[in-house]
Amino acid sequence: MKKAWLYSLFLGTLAVSPLPAQAQCLNLARSVLFEKLTWTEIAQDISCGFTTIIVPVGGTEQSGPYIAVGKHNSRVQFQAEKIARQSGRTLVAPVVAYVPEGGTAPRTSHMRFPGTITLPPDVFDRMLASIAESFRVQGFKLVVLIGDHGGYQKDMEKLAAQLNVRWQATGARVLYVRDYYNVIPHQYSEWLRQNGYRLDVGQHADISDTSLMLAVDPSMVREEALRHAPNPSAAQGIYGGDPRRATSTLGQPGLSMQVDAAVKAIDDARSK
Repeated sequence: MKKAWLYSLFLGTLAVSPLPAQAQCLNLARSVLFEKLTWTEIAQDISCGFTTIIVPVGGTEQSGPYIAVGKHNSRVQFQAEKIARQSGRTLVAPVVAYVPEGGTAPRTSHMRFPGTITLPPDVFDRMLASIAESFRVQGFKLVVLIGDHGGYQKDMEKLAAQLNVRWQATGARVLYVRDYYNVIPHQYSEWLRQNGYRLDVGQHADISDTSLMLAVDPSMVREEALRHAPNPSAAQGIYGGDPRRATSTLGQPGLSMQVDAAVKAIDDARSK
């Protein structure tokens, strides 16, 4: 009974206390990862103005014989941390690793290969909506959706618009960052073409995908096999292009383009 009373008293104090002293806000936990903080650290972060949270959406799918199936999850967490630190006063939610990847009966899209996990689109939508609502009721004012995989971008855009209508009177909103994903098939792919890799650029598990992964976590790429690989084919899960000349150096510009696009979108949203 005493513990319950103390807990209620503490929550009441959180609700009515003014912002912590400046010195207290300077001594916050250094991790930006939501899952590495205690609930009291998260409460303190929010009271100190950390009211933006990034929801990184990945996916678990086949990416050809040379990239591990958690590619999107590793990349989007790596990038979300960078974006949060550059934006300031921003936390990063746990990665959403389960997304629509095709049907199971019959098996379609990436589900035709082992190594892929899929969700029905309506389940994905409800899950993201619940995640966003969880953060809104805790006091986050800007919930940022970034997605590393092309298959659900329109779903996230539609959901953000729906939630913003629903949240109109709450003072909170959702920001879907379209350019986080779009810079990869457009600006970054064009950069690769202009630098002599025109025939290597494809749509999936190509030089772009592989170089980005090498720049984030080379342990996720089977590099020795890649260097001795035969010509790539769709039967391997490589859709266009050729990953064999991929390097971590080639991946760095693409990563920077994504971070810059997301930071700008967050800055613009905060200024409105």
